[in-house]
Amino acid sequence: MDNQNRKEIGFEISKETAAGHYSNLAIITHSGSEFVLDFARMLPGTPKAEICSRIIMTPEHAKRLYLALKDNIAKFENQNGEIKIKTSPKGTIPMSFGPGSAEA
Repeated sequence: MDNQNRKEIGFEISKETAAGHYSNLAIITHSGSEFVLDFARMLPGTPKAEICSRIIMTPEHAKRLYLALKDNIAKFENQNGEIKIKTSPKGTIPMSFGPGSAEA
């Protein structure tokens, strides 16, 4: 598609949606026709994560999201350095959250 035939898409966002949701956990599942991305937050001392948003998309759009994230992470790391991922033993929540007491 050349630039003369390219159409721009306008976006509108409500104040509530613009505020966003904080998420520190994502669960991704799929079927033959769709991907389901559940975004959740888990807070210290709470027994369960709360799902705050669910996004359902086609496999093609999931792949486009993957490619866009990959591109944006590469750009971020070029400007800010490598993003370090802390590893945890298999089967544990990688955030030091869960049972136990919080300290100030």
